Amino acid sequence: MRFLHAGARAGAAVLAGVLLLGGCTGGDDGSTEARRAADTASVAVGPAASSLEQQFERVVAKVLPSVVQIRTDQGLGSGVVFDGHGNIVTNAHVVAGAQKIEVIAASGSRPLPATLVGEYASDDLAVVRVDGAGLRPAAFGDSAKLRTGQIVLAMGNPLGLSGSVTNGIVSALGRTVTTRREGAFPGATIVNAIQTSAPINPGNSGGALVTLNGEVIGIPTAAASDPQIGGTAVGIGFATPSGTVRSIVPQLIKEGRVRRSGRAALGVTIQTVINGDDPQQTAVGVVEVTPDGPAQKAGIRPGDLILAVNGASTPNISVLAEVLATLHPGDTVPVRVQTPEGADRTVKVTLGQH
Repeated sequence: MRFLHAGARAGAAVLAGVLLLGGCTGGDDGSTEARRAADTASVAVGPAASSLEQQFERVVAKVLPSVVQIRTDQGLGSGVVFDGHGNIVTNAHVVAGAQKIEVIAASGSRPLPATLVGEYASDDLAVVRVDGAGLRPAAFGDSAKLRTGQIVLAMGNPLGLSGSVTNGIVSALGRTVTTRREGAFPGATIVNAIQTSAPINPGNSGGALVTLNGEVIGIPTAAASDPQIGGTAVGIGFATPSGTVRSIVPQLIKEGRVRRSGRAALGVTIQTVINGDDPQQTAVGVVEVTPDGPAQKAGIRPGDLILAVNGASTPNISVLAEVLATLHPGDTVPVRVQTPEGADRTVKVTLGQH
């Protein structure tokens, strides 16, 4: 199963709705008044359903004004107002490579020019800023308190349809999801992703996944793709948890970069190596090592191939990222490498942080 971004290159959709009414004719077996009464009768809503419906309405009224549309020269996406200074969190893949960024508030006002404050591709998060717009910040909750089965709402701008809301549940927690490279975006491996059945469609990326208490607990990021059906797998979407957002976004706002990601790192610049005779991805090649970093201290050098980390094969960059996502800074793990001369050796690396 692959994972597709939900909005980096989504074009605006123009939808035409046609309602077809079918009827059947037959004998007149009742009075006209009886038929009219039946046609206008409504089904009573029970107290529980009415209460839930009212809560949905309250949450939408509270959070939707904080969800904006992001328009770039690359496509469309969504964003969530993070604070009262005009900072808006979105997905890095929504703004990657963009030369022009505009924000359209939920009120549908004119497009507002925005600037990129910073991006962190590893978690697929970015911050853009709008000055002087008076946008309403959303309340971000604690994703660590989520429970499987909780009802959630996804708010965003799927297919360019601004201010759209879908609902579902938290289907699973703690997923590790790797998204593919797309344009200027290198791909990401998201740790502790929230799986949800709330539909995540192109344009939802960077929007809000919201609990019924009106707190944003995730940023919808990707939808699963099933190659067998040739498209998105319905009801399998993923969001970056609010815990990650609350850690990464303040760093982007303050410095435009991330110094404390909480992610384990080898301290290397790498590329995927492909076997020339048999075009298969076989290893990760070390291009550079960080001076005095974990890899250099362990004796790994430029030109070495990383074959496995902690016993797991690493045939490409994505797999290596997934392996490192299961580890923590400070862990000491075996790393199997091959030198340019063909020697195979295993070294112990104490992982750092990036």
